[in-house]
Amino acid sequence: MATTDYLTVTALTQYLKRKFDMDPYLGKVYLTGEISNFRLRPHAHQYFSLKDDHAKINAIMFRSAFEKLKFTPETGMKVLVVGRISLYGPSGNYQVYVERMEPDGVGQLYQAYEQLKRKLASEGLFTAPKQALPRFPKRIAVVTSPSGAVIRDIMTTTKRRFPIAQIVLYPALVQGQEAADDIVRQITRANANGSFDTLIIGRGGGSIEDLWPFNEEKVARAIAASTLPVISSVGHETDTTIADLVADVRAATPTAAAELAVPVLSDELVKLQQQQTRLVNAMANRIKLRQERLNQLMTSYVFQQPQRLYETYVQRLDNAQQGLTQRMQLQLQQRQQRVQLVTQRLQSQTPLALVRQDQQQVTVTTERLTNEIHRYLTTQENRVAQLASGLDYLSPLKIMSRGYSYVTQDDQIIRQTAALKPGPATIHLSDGTAEAEIKTIKPATEAKHD
Repeated sequence: MATTDYLTVTALTQYLKRKFDMDPYLGKVYLTGEISNFRLRPHAHQYFSLKDDHAKINAIMFRSAFEKLKFTPETGMKVLVVGRISLYGPSGNYQVYVERMEPDGVGQLYQAYEQLKRKLASEGLFTAPKQALPRFPKRIAVVTSPSGAVIRDIMTTTKRRFPIAQIVLYPALVQGQEAADDIVRQITRANANGSFDTLIIGRGGGSIEDLWPFNEEKVARAIAASTLPVISSVGHETDTTIADLVADVRAATPTAAAELAVPVLSDELVKLQQQQTRLVNAMANRIKLRQERLNQLMTSYVFQQPQRLYETYVQRLDNAQQGLTQRMQLQLQQRQQRVQLVTQRLQSQTPLALVRQDQQQVTVTTERLTNEIHRYLTTQENRVAQLASGLDYLSPLKIMSRGYSYVTQDDQIIRQTAALKPGPATIHLSDGTAEAEIKTIKPATEAKHD
């Protein structure tokens, strides 16, 4: 055939694209599937995949259509989409251009992921105390694929930052049905070795099914049971696996995992140098201060005039002796006074002294009794005189001596005119009696009228 009969790749691709665009059945298609490889790009077109159990198709949703959605798509979500099928020229891949999308339940893998996540969370595997990473690890075990970029990134970063650390690869499958068992086996081997300080588990990015071995329960429990502190670096920064949640530390990328595992040796050497300088300066300053203090002590009066050291003590001793002498003299005087008082009390308690005291008491008591009797008799005499004077004052004779008299008739004292009767009557005066004849009787009222 002539060279002109051969088609270019571009021509073939354009021809196929026209076929896709002109096909009435592909102009509008209705698909159901599970979202895969979705990573939200704010204010931009969205690129992802739709898959089922046996096939996968790339999908694109332009910004204008995506902003009309009332939900946020997530990896593992089962959706219903409406769009058109076309071919992307530069790569020659066919894809669906999504115009509308709505949720159609959650995919099986995503549902299993959420169920296991809830189960392990209820057991406390995610909130269990985390192991601290050693600051200066000597040997680091890495469980990952031997042919992937993960081990190369970790080795390159570690060599650049901390070349004295040894990296030991435990090759494992990181994708497929046998990957979970292989990862668990290598984690167990690394822990059984007993010579490692840190364990890194990682793989590159991928869809949820690609990363699924790291969402297996057996892998999660192997990480939780690890005696080595585990750094998990699975997928991209936006991917979160069960292994990430159980691990002691999560790293966004393999490079970040290596940075977390080892320090920068040059920085540590600078810090050591700084610490050494600070220590030397601190010791020099301390020695200088001690030397200055020693010089001050050497020039002090204690060394110049040692006798001044105990002058104060001598003075205190003299004061103490003087105080002791004064206290002893005072106590002696007090004891002598007590002896004198006791002696006086004993002398006052002799029989002769007691008799004398009793005689004096009798004499005093007799005098007091005589005085009381005289006073009592005088008081009684005065009282009798007063009573006699009162009786004399009240005597009828005393009253009659002042010009008063009384009348009796038939031996009866007449007190009112109504008791009088005509006839003889006797008038009693202070110095005798007189006989009278009652002729006329006038009551007081009649006498007033007269």
